[in-house]
Amino acid sequence: MIKNIVFDLGGVIMTIDQQEALRRFEALGLKNTERQLDSYTQSGIFGAVEEGKITAEQFRQELSNMVGRTLTLDDCQYAWLGYRKEVPQRNLEFIKLLRQKGYHLILLSNTNPFMMDWALNNDFDGHGNSLCSYFDSLYLSYRIGVMKPSQTFFEKMIQQERINPQETLFVDDGPKNIEAGQLLGFTTVCPVNGSDWRAEVLAQLNIDK
Repeated sequence: MIKNIVFDLGGVIMTIDQQEALRRFEALGLKNTERQLDSYTQSGIFGAVEEGKITAEQFRQELSNMVGRTLTLDDCQYAWLGYRKEVPQRNLEFIKLLRQKGYHLILLSNTNPFMMDWALNNDFDGHGNSLCSYFDSLYLSYRIGVMKPSQTFFEKMIQQERINPQETLFVDDGPKNIEAGQLLGFTTVCPVNGSDWRAEVLAQLNIDK
């Protein structure tokens, strides 16, 4: 019986616009953006800030060096927020419903301080609520110091939340992340970015909306 549901943020709760993010970083002067920015797991300074190896300020300095001009933190955040296409209201209402039904809801996300500066303030849903309002716990890569699909990330969550993987549904748009979750015993749903995944989740939970 499923008691816990673990959600990814980008590509699940929030629809990702990869091309807009690329355009914004290119506008800052970054070259070869497609090789440096990924939809699921970042590398280079992008991976370093998402894994908590460098701070937002250190990222700003490194990116400034890469593009050959001084950037501000606002410049960096604007570019990162290119990934944010929309947060469909249907997703948020569905999450509220799941909480009302008694499920333990957890967010497990590869993310960074720039994205979370937006998501953790009251502008997140457009109705005065932050991301925290929708989940019992948040596990953010840059705070934990590791990224999916590393099993260490999952294991930290399992230990701290004291959950049984056999009683846990994992919803993530990254195939490699899903594979990692399955190895640990999670039931999984792997929706396409921007799709309406509610029916798939309900089918796994074996409940009516």
